[in-house]
Amino acid sequence: MTDRLTTGDTAPDFTLTSDAGEQVTLSDLRGRKVVVYFYPAAMTPGCTKQACDFSESLDSLRGAGYEVLGISKDKPARLAKFRERDSLTLTLLSDEDLAVHRAYGAFGSKLLYGKEVEGVIRSTFVVDEAGAIELAQYNVKATGHVAKLRRDLGLD
Repeated sequence: MTDRLTTGDTAPDFTLTSDAGEQVTLSDLRGRKVVVYFYPAAMTPGCTKQACDFSESLDSLRGAGYEVLGISKDKPARLAKFRERDSLTLTLLSDEDLAVHRAYGAFGSKLLYGKEVEGVIRSTFVVDEAGAIELAQYNVKATGHVAKLRRDLGLD
């Protein structure tokens, strides 16, 4: 497993395909703060709750200068169905080979129902305007995470 990122680290750059089939590159967003969050699978209960929470907060996050990118290993077509089904407004990105997950330390050993498994570690990162990690949170909870993140960022 890749080492975990901490405040001040340079955010690993990436280019991934969105649910709309567009290429999104993190470094193209320099000058803006970006919330990058990793989730295990589109259209599952916890991931749906988290994505809906981010969508509901997107206008206020953007108003505070943040863009939001959700990343999973799902194919772009599945992400498009997820967006459509749940009326999501944030950008969803596909990392099928898990390279970006690994670069951020968001894939590796974790406990699932008391058993150690390899998988996606639900994680959220805030990347500052210069491309550095401002905040790194691992093993976040799907429910209530966006509200906690807003508090951590001083937005509530």
